Amino acid sequence: MAINKTQPTMVKLADFISTVEDAGRRRDCREIAKLMRKVTGKNGKMWGNGLVGFGQYHYRYESGREGDWFLTGFAPRKQALTLYVMSGFDSCQPLMDKLGKFKIGKSCLYVKSLDDIDRSVLEQLLTSSVEHVRASYQTS
Repeated sequence: MAINKTQPTMVKLADFISTVEDAGRRRDCREIAKLMRKVTGKNGKMWGNGLVGFGQYHYRYESGREGDWFLTGFAPRKQALTLYVMSGFDSCQPLMDKLGKFKIGKSCLYVKSLDDIDRSVLEQLLTSSVEHVRASYQTS
């Protein structure tokens, strides 16, 4: 069985955030870390070189592949701040309609700046996602 290449590391979250070049992106990272800590009740951990994850869950697919991943997290990319909404967006359309300016992938929410979105709606979206993952998987 293949093991995920991206694993938790010992790098301190504050040290990582301090390396983010853009001051606005660095401020957004601090704010989103605080929000994700509030939503999950867990401190952030670095996963690999550039992902910040909060909490953890164990997944197992029908194919037999299994592993561990974070409940929610983010990555400060150059193009956008990537927020990981592990439940996806299929059941979140009412919230998405009120969120603001963003793009999405399967489980990724891309925002240029937290100022482009409604933070209270983001908190609801993240809370809903974390609750869904906790109800669906073994979490820690």
